[in-house]
This record gives sequence, structure tokens and C-alpha cells, in this order.
Amino acid sequence: MNQLLEWSPLVVFFVVFKLFGIYTASSALVLLTLNCLFSSLTCLPIYLIARRVFGLPVAAWAGWIWVIFPYSIALADTVIWETSMTTLLLSLAVLATLYLEKSDRIVDWVGYGLLWGITGLASPATLSILPILGGWIWIRHWRRGSKVTSQALASSLIFFILIAPWIWRCSQTYGRFVAFRGGLGLEVLVGNSDDTSNPSNWNVLPGTNPVELEKLRQVGEPAYMAEKQREAMQLIERQPSRYIGLTLRRILNTWTGIWGFPPRWKMDESGLPNILMYTFISVLAFAGIVRAIRDRRDGVYPLSILVMVFPLVYYLTHSDMGFRHPIDPVLTIFLAYGLSFLFRHNRTFLEENTT
Repeated sequence: MNQLLEWSPLVVFFVVFKLFGIYTASSALVLLTLNCLFSSLTCLPIYLIARRVFGLPVAAWAGWIWVIFPYSIALADTVIWETSMTTLLLSLAVLATLYLEKSDRIVDWVGYGLLWGITGLASPATLSILPILGGWIWIRHWRRGSKVTSQALASSLIFFILIAPWIWRCSQTYGRFVAFRGGLGLEVLVGNSDDTSNPSNWNVLPGTNPVELEKLRQVGEPAYMAEKQREAMQLIERQPSRYIGLTLRRILNTWTGIWGFPPRWKMDESGLPNILMYTFISVLAFAGIVRAIRDRRDGVYPLSILVMVFPLVYYLTHSDMGFRHPIDPVLTIFLAYGLSFLFRHNRTFLEENTT
């Protein structure tokens, strides 16, 4: 979640603020330009992943879909956060996974550890899929009789060396060993407070609530986060059925954009136009996943795992359009494959009925 690491974007913010001023219009312009650059560059791993798994036509479709993908444009132009950078880094990590399952070169494995270290420092939520993708690579090599134990150890060592300074910093802050600073309890409260008119009640966060900020200052981060963890557990234990219901609503919201009923016609995240677009993308993407699994496309499983596993933490805490965005490139690829199959099927049907 947002409290865990995010060291990489902090470095970017520090450099930009140092050069262009703190919270100035110039800094905002630079950061939004970087967002757009990261989002544009994501076309490259999308194209290369799709070409490797589905072939050139689908790769071309996927690349062009990302060019006009409404959420890549909207988030890059409006949200100053790590979202676009994380999306690019995670896409590169997925691409590297597909290449590494056939490589035993030590330099490739070292690069893989380095890439995951940078990605994890940008958004710790991405690390939820690292063991699964790493396991998939190992199994693929094992089935071919390829021994990559030393390479895997080297990759892991580079990864841990890269994140070790931040682990040390977290442990210093808490006065005990803490691998990653966590705000899971606080994030649970954001999505399960008394106010559920929106998927996320940002008013419970210290950054937007002066009362909470003062509490944080008085007791310090470790005690504050421990208290929020207790409050979250008490909330779930006191109203388990309500928590389950909100979790199901978050799952629905993640894939359709629906939160309130009935949705109204307005031009924002909760409006009907966005819901129709979001649902359309999800339905075609899942159709592409099913079709790809049936076709036994090589490499489809790590892509499918990413889609299934990555959103889990947000189901349990709170949902937001930006939280799903790091897996939107993979959804775009499956969307392109679903569309290509649909058009190919319709063309075959028309040809059969006109001859």
C-alpha cells in the first residue's frame, strides 16, 4: 500500500522540487510530463509482450489500443503520483519474466533482480506477484532440465541489496526489525469507515484530516499505525458481514467502476459513461484470457496470474481507478486478443455464409 515503500517516486519528487521549487507550477508541469513519458513508453513492453505471446497482429492492436486507452491518458495528465511509473516498471518486469524463462545468462538474472528492486521501491504492491512469477520461471527451467540455482541466488541477492537501505531505515524508525513500513490497518479504515458513499474515504488519512495528523505527530508513526491496525481488526470483528459486503462491492468496482446504485449520468469515475467503458474493457479482457487459455498460448499463465493476484490487497482495503492501472497494460493485451478473435470469428462466419 501507499505507506510501505515508494522510495523511487520520493527520489523523483526530491529532484524535481530541488530544481523547480516545492509545489510550484513548474514542478507540477515537469512531474505531469514525466507521467506522460512513462505512460507513452509503456507502449514498448506492451507490444513486445503481446508479440511474444500472441504474435505480431495482436501486438500491433495492443500497442495502438494503449495509445488511445482513456485511463492511461487521464491518469498521466491529472494524477501526480507513482502510478504511471509503476505501470511502466511492472510491464517491463513481466516482459523480463517471459524472456528469463528461456535464459540462463547470469547478466539477465542480475538485471531481473535489479528491475524488481526498483519496481518494489516504486510500489510495494507489485511484490505480491514476484514469488509467483519467480516460481513460474523456476518451474519452466526445471521442466527443461536447466539448472539456474546460482543465477536465481544472484538475482535474489541483487534485489535484497537494493531494498536493504530502506529496510534499515524502516527498522530505525520503528526501533525494531521491520522489513517494510506498513499501513494496512489504516488503509482498511479508508475503505470501511462509516462513510461508504465512495470506495475510499480519504478523510480518515492524516494527509487530509488535521485531527489525525495531530495524533500522528503526538504518538509517532509506529504507535499510530499499531493503533490503526487494532481499530481495523475491531471493525472487521464487530461487523464481519458488512466487511464482506464491502469487499464484494470493491471487487465489482475494480472491474466495472460501479459503486453506488443506480449509477448516474455524470462525467467522473462513478458516472455511467465511465462504468460502461470500464466494464467493456474488463469483459473483453477476460474473454481474451479465457480464449488464450483455451488456445494454450505459451506465456499466458504469468499474464493471467498478474490479473488475478495483483488486485487482491485492494479488495481487502479500498479500491480506486488508479490502483488497477499497473495491470491495465496486460488487460490491454488480452483485450486486443479478445477483439482479434472476435473479428476473426465474425469474418469466418461471413465468409461461410456468402459462399
